[in-house]
Amino acid sequence: MRAVIAAGVLVALGWSGVIYAANNSVQGAKKEEAGFDGDAPTAILTEASSGGVLFEKNADELRAPSSMMKLMTAEVVFHAVKQGDIKLTDEYRVSENAWRKGGAPAGGSTMFAALNSKISVDDLLHGAIIQSGNDACMVMAEAIAGNERAFAEMMTKHAREIGLARSTFANSNGLPDPGNKMTVRELATLARYIIQTYPEFYKLFGEKEFTWNKIRQFNRNPLLNSLEGADGLKTGYTKEGGYGMVGSAVQNGVRLIVAINGLEDSEDRATEAKKMLEWGFRNFEVRTVFAANQTIGYAKVFGGDSRSVALSSHEPVNVMVQKNGNDKLIARIVYSGPVRAPFEAGQKVGTVKVWRGSNVAVETPVYATEAVGRGSTIRRAVDGATELAIGLFRAGAEKL
Repeated sequence: MRAVIAAGVLVALGWSGVIYAANNSVQGAKKEEAGFDGDAPTAILTEASSGGVLFEKNADELRAPSSMMKLMTAEVVFHAVKQGDIKLTDEYRVSENAWRKGGAPAGGSTMFAALNSKISVDDLLHGAIIQSGNDACMVMAEAIAGNERAFAEMMTKHAREIGLARSTFANSNGLPDPGNKMTVRELATLARYIIQTYPEFYKLFGEKEFTWNKIRQFNRNPLLNSLEGADGLKTGYTKEGGYGMVGSAVQNGVRLIVAINGLEDSEDRATEAKKMLEWGFRNFEVRTVFAANQTIGYAKVFGGDSRSVALSSHEPVNVMVQKNGNDKLIARIVYSGPVRAPFEAGQKVGTVKVWRGSNVAVETPVYATEAVGRGSTIRRAVDGATELAIGLFRAGAEKL
C-alpha cells in the first residue's frame, strides 16, 4: 500500500455550474490578505460551525497570549469537571503564593481572593473568566496539579490532545513568561472547541459582572455591550504581547469567532474586533455545497470486489461564501489509498476539504457509502502488482 494522497476535485464558479476532475495533487492553501482592511498585526476570523477561515493575517505567528491564555486554563478545569475528577462545589484554599503573586498585592487583574480563604471551583471559574483573576487561576492550578508549573504542563499536554500543535504554557494565567506562546489561529481553534464541547460552561463568558469579597467587577470584554449577539470570550494585555482579544457573536444563526493580538491600544483592540465581526456578518452567508449522504467522489479500492467506492459526508457540507460575490470553490477529497478491502459501509476513508479562494473554508470527514468485500485471488494479485510497480517507479524518480 502506498502512503500517498489521492484526491477528487470539484470546482464551483459563481454557483452557476460544476466541473468535475480527478487525481489532482493537493496543494496547501495560501493566506488570504484581501477583503478586509485590518490594523492588528495578527488576526483571524472564522465561522464556528465549520471552522472555515473568512480572513487571516499572520495567523500562525507565535506571540505572548497574555490573559487570553486563561481560555486554556478554563478548558482544563472544564474537562476535569466533565470527567468527574473534580466538582464545581469543591473548595480550594487561597495560598500565600496565589494571593501575593496573583491577588491584590500584585496589582494585576484579580478576583480579590482573601488569603487562606476557601473558594469553590464554580466561584473560581467566575473569577477567572469574568474578572480575569490571576489569583483565581493560580488557586485552581495549585489545587489540581500541586503547583503552577505542573498545571502548565497539563495545559500543554491537553492542548496537543485537542489539536493545538504549537501552543506552549509556563503558568496558568498569562503573566509574562517566555514559555507562554500561542497563535491567533490556535486561540480561535480553542475558542471553537470550548463553545462546542462545553455549552453549559460557555455561558460564563457572556456574564457581564461578578462580585466577590464585596467587590463588584465588570466583564472586560467590550463586545458584550457593543455588538449584537456577542457572548464571549476573553481579552488580554501584556507589554510583550500587546493588546489582544478572542471574541465571538451569533447573528441570524451564524456564529463567528475573531482572534487578534499585538495592538498598541485597548480601544483599537475593541474597534478592530467589532469591525472584523461586523464585516463577516455583513459580507458572508451559508451555502450548502454537498447535501448529507450525497456522493461527493470516489476512492480507489485495493483487493476488493469493486474497483472503487463512493464517498459521502454524514452531515451537509456548508460553506460561508460572499453574499454578492462569485467565490471560486475547490473541493478535494483527501485520503491515503488505495483503500484496502474488505470494509463496511460507513467506514471513514478521508476528508473533503473545501477552499474558498486561497483559504480552507471547511474540512469534514467522508465515509464509504457501501460495503466492499474481499476480491478474487486474481484481483488481489493484479492490484498488488500495480502498487508494486508504482512504488518502484516513485522510488526511482526520487533518486533522479
